Amino acid sequence: MDVNIKENHYRWMSLRLIVVTFASVVFAINIKSFVRTGGILPGGATGLTLLFQEIADRFVGIKVPYTPINVAINLVPVYIGFKFIGKKFTSLSCIAIVLTGILADLIPGYVITNDIILISIFGGIINGVAVSLCLLMDATSGGIDFIAIYLYKKGADGFNVALYVNACILITAGALFGWERALYSIVFQYVSTTVIHVLYRKYQQTTLFIVTQFPDEISALIYDMTNHGSTIIYGRGAHEEEKEKSVVYSVISATQVTKAINAIKIRDPEAFVNVFKSERISGKFYRIPED
Repeated sequence: MDVNIKENHYRWMSLRLIVVTFASVVFAINIKSFVRTGGILPGGATGLTLLFQEIADRFVGIKVPYTPINVAINLVPVYIGFKFIGKKFTSLSCIAIVLTGILADLIPGYVITNDIILISIFGGIINGVAVSLCLLMDATSGGIDFIAIYLYKKGADGFNVALYVNACILITAGALFGWERALYSIVFQYVSTTVIHVLYRKYQQTTLFIVTQFPDEISALIYDMTNHGSTIIYGRGAHEEEKEKSVVYSVISATQVTKAINAIKIRDPEAFVNVFKSERISGKFYRIPED
């Protein structure tokens, strides 16, 4: 049994490394083929790095490589990752940060299109896919992702931090290099963020209201599958007054919804399940730990 567990662990780690490496290649190609062609500034550490590079080039006349600036920007976020999130998570993220930087410095640029709208849309899609691949493998592309994840684990809204940092980058870029680029960069960031929200839902919560005749069994089932508790509300059907009804109320991770509903319907085929997104929660909520 221990041998199988070790084999599965090594396979998972190997898969994580392969996917993160692939995502780093995609990041670098996107930077050289879309981002630089359109003069777009992505969010976070990548956008800040490109902003510093352009400032150094235009106002000082020095061409600074991508890697040293990006690594320097990521020093504090990486420390937060090792200290508060997880060592394997952060180590894999460091591989993504360094590999993306090296590839962005070495691989040649290839212009696919000069249409700034297409660059903003498709560049944003590619960026969102690459970020999601890292997140799905329990890693990150670096920068404010570390801070956002740390704040989410503490129950705060990490999105606001990313919003403020990106706003500062865009305001600076707009003031120095023109507001048109800043506006197209907003389109890029919006598309990228939308793709991430669709593909990666670990930190999104979903509320379940389950009308069932087996509330205790359903509550136990949810806890066994998701590590989340439930509240049972007793009542009766408005149009079936002779039948007592129970409502099981629970908030679970969005990634667990389909599995939970399928199990609920097996236990009680007549259960009525209402599912909707939780905008914000406060209080104890089990979060899957990073390793």
